[in-house]
Amino acid sequence: MSINLNHNLHQAQLKNGLRVMLKEIHTAPVTSTWIWYGIGSRNELPGKTGLSHWVEHMQFKGTRKFTSEDIDNLVSRVGGYSNAFTSPDWTTYFETMPSAHLHATLELEADRMVNSLFDPVEVETERTVIISEREGSENYPEFRLDEAVQLRSFQAHPYRHEVLGFKGDLISISRDDLFEHYRQYYQPANAILCIAGDISPESVLEDVENLFGSIPPAPLIRSIPSPEKALTPGDTVELEGPGEAHYLEIAWRCPAANDPDFFAYSIIESLLSGPSSLNMFGSGGISNRTSRLYQALVEEDYAASVFGDLSANIDPGVYKVFATIRPDGDPWAALKIVDEQVSRITSSELSVREIERAIKQARALFAYGSDNITNQGFWMGYASSFADYQWFAEYLTRLSSVTPSQVLKTAQKYLPADQRVVGIYRASKMQEQA
Repeated sequence: MSINLNHNLHQAQLKNGLRVMLKEIHTAPVTSTWIWYGIGSRNELPGKTGLSHWVEHMQFKGTRKFTSEDIDNLVSRVGGYSNAFTSPDWTTYFETMPSAHLHATLELEADRMVNSLFDPVEVETERTVIISEREGSENYPEFRLDEAVQLRSFQAHPYRHEVLGFKGDLISISRDDLFEHYRQYYQPANAILCIAGDISPESVLEDVENLFGSIPPAPLIRSIPSPEKALTPGDTVELEGPGEAHYLEIAWRCPAANDPDFFAYSIIESLLSGPSSLNMFGSGGISNRTSRLYQALVEEDYAASVFGDLSANIDPGVYKVFATIRPDGDPWAALKIVDEQVSRITSSELSVREIERAIKQARALFAYGSDNITNQGFWMGYASSFADYQWFAEYLTRLSSVTPSQVLKTAQKYLPADQRVVGIYRASKMQEQA
């Protein structure tokens, strides 16, 4: 086992390839344990979409040692909380609990890394659940529009499909498909174990070695897609259906999180639509009322609401702007306003004062998303999924160093007028009248 220390961050790697990251935080007798697997919808092949998300669900159905009830009770009976998430780039599981119960958490994660049952009856039960989840999402105009825009934003890259997968694939995927996916990717050589909180790193590393060290690695064969850069010029998708409002969605290509352009792009987002939280556990928020699109669309009654979404991904993704248009409004008029605001950013250098305000807002939102033990556990694995821990440690410094000229060059590079996908959803007239 190799060990590397960085202030209060301890990093190690077991002989079987498992990476371990530990962070001492003694503010409360609490630990947050995260295990990250380097597998998500980004690595799925046509015909097998939704595998990663479905396997995540099966990890709560029991092992030879822990029943599904045992897994629930392990956390709830001591007042902790847990969850799991599948993204395009990764799948992760976490438990935040009193530190006295850390061993039990590690025992669970080591066991379900290798011993999940994938009982055929449970597989079929979960098939119904996931298909229902997919069908329920399709009832929302926002989901339908977003999926259509995402499909147009990528020609071949798996970022084009929803993490949930396509319904046809969910119907045809077998128990063997799921179990093979699990055995291939749920292994120490494809995992990062992150623990933050009231710990003694030396004793925790010993516990981790005892529980995980004997798990054998397997050859890792993973589909790695080729990144896509340019969008199809002038691509537009229009939908119509029931609803109480119209919707406008615009997607531009954005850089990968580990690209130096990402930090200037984050400022562009803050200027246009307000900053996005990269952390789903942030304990606070920042109003986007000072953003250009809020002032131009919402305050001028072109839209009822507007927000943006910028994600940190392994490969170049998309930055999206969503606007809810009132029933008597015109999505095309709102699009024209968006184009005007984007044109202003790409055609002339912004003032230092406006850049400083955008940086301040982005920094504040980042701080809100880093302020507790669960967040600290999250950031160790999340940053390491596309870069390394230094990305997180240096984020605020790199954000503050962004200059107006960098913002201008980045905007001109990624936001040309013909390099976008436009999606419009119109509520049907019958529904509007009702």
